[in-house]
Amino acid sequence: MSKKNNISAQVQRFGRSLLLPIAVMAPMGMILGISNAFVQSYMIEKLPFLGNEVVQTILNSLKSISNIIFSNIPLLFAMGVAYGMSKKEKGIAVFSSVISYLILHVTINVYLTITGKLADPEEMNLVGQGMVLGIQSLKIDALGGIISGLIASFCTDRFSRTELPLAFAFFSGVKFVPIVSILFSIVAGFIVPVIWHFLTVILVAISGVILSSVLGPAISIAINRLLIPFGLHHVWTSFIRFTPAGGTYTIDGKEYVGVLNALNEVLFNQGPGTEAWSLMPDLTKFMAQNQMLLTLFMIPAVGLAMYHTSKQDNKKFVKGIIWTLVLTPFLGNITEPIEFSFLFIAPKLYGVYIILVAIGATFLALLGTSVGYIRGTIFDFIIFGLLYEDTRWYNLFIVGIPLAIATYFIFKYLIVKWDVQTPGREDDSVAHNELLANKQYDVIAKIVVESLGGKDNILSVENCVTRLRVDLKDMKEVNKDLLMTSGTSGVFFPAKNHIHIVFGPSVEFVRYAVEDELAS
Repeated sequence: MSKKNNISAQVQRFGRSLLLPIAVMAPMGMILGISNAFVQSYMIEKLPFLGNEVVQTILNSLKSISNIIFSNIPLLFAMGVAYGMSKKEKGIAVFSSVISYLILHVTINVYLTITGKLADPEEMNLVGQGMVLGIQSLKIDALGGIISGLIASFCTDRFSRTELPLAFAFFSGVKFVPIVSILFSIVAGFIVPVIWHFLTVILVAISGVILSSVLGPAISIAINRLLIPFGLHHVWTSFIRFTPAGGTYTIDGKEYVGVLNALNEVLFNQGPGTEAWSLMPDLTKFMAQNQMLLTLFMIPAVGLAMYHTSKQDNKKFVKGIIWTLVLTPFLGNITEPIEFSFLFIAPKLYGVYIILVAIGATFLALLGTSVGYIRGTIFDFIIFGLLYEDTRWYNLFIVGIPLAIATYFIFKYLIVKWDVQTPGREDDSVAHNELLANKQYDVIAKIVVESLGGKDNILSVENCVTRLRVDLKDMKEVNKDLLMTSGTSGVFFPAKNHIHIVFGPSVEFVRYAVEDELAS
């Protein structure tokens, strides 16, 4: 693999590694949202039974339990990145990431102490410092976790097989990994404070464009969708959520860096009726309300256009496929299956799709909408839109319904005009998806292995949320026509000797079956 392709693969791996902590945050955010909404005074006035002491005790307990996740987001990122980025001994990588995270912050504390920059406790929030697991350090938030995760994964892959002289043999192998991680973390702890100031200046300059009330949401959602095919959209969203590029917000005298950190405070601790709630439109314009335009309005419209443009003989069967493609993001926030069904065969159509959602995001922001958290499902709309006051949830319908209508007619016209082979328009589309529908993963695995040139041609198999990711010895051995009979909704080649095969939410079970087939 060339150096350029190797870098691309590593960046993609990094983007995937961010999924694990985000996957934990999403359901816990729903629990936190429900419990926090139901302890608000205005909700108790509407539903008096919520004022019951036992009910309040349960709700406040759920709030405290789920809130611990959001109090330790950087640590979650440290473990998630270490697990996702390491190729060997993932368990020791996660263990080392926690040690690295602790050492990183205590070293930063030492640096601040030595240089006389350690702020007084009552002033540390004013200079970007805070308490991290009992250590006063720089508030680098998720970035600190990411640095620790990268250190741990590098040390694991590089040093887990290190053999030391006999006198120190006990510390060889995986036991050497956390030790060497400590050394790298100490170095990083002295470097980070030096570059942090300059990085902050650059990110704040970038945020001047991104945070623009008119262009910001459009730029953010457009970049997010453009990065979807490369698996890098999580890198971009984390950039907005956890760094100064997403803004720096002062709430009750305390500074919060990044959109999500501020949103956590306003949504879960401050609540409607407080002065901080006025920040909500500025925060949510980069968050799930834009995703809701896709999952609740545009994607159902795309699905309907696909159905109406499918061949008559295929309509009965394709209806089930499209229902699955539409319900998956509607209920689960996973948009890739339907996006991949036209992205790779009609990039121009995907470009139109991006322009439409960017326009919608701009209008939502202009209307002062304050809906959502980090996911765009119907459940999140109910929790973070309907259950909270002063969210202007109705703006989603004001913008979403016309956007859905426009999406439907534009897609219906362009699919026919450009003869886009969306589900049901190709002659053999009906047979392709029966295997997935019937959960015949062993059959799928046999087709995948055979179409990729057999066991000897497959170097490694991984998966993300929707895609099987395979490294090959020789790309010329790939039989794409045979591969398409496996039930995949898309195949593409992002790098030399590397292939992505889209199977949607069932991809993990496909991967298990492929691994079993390779081992047989």
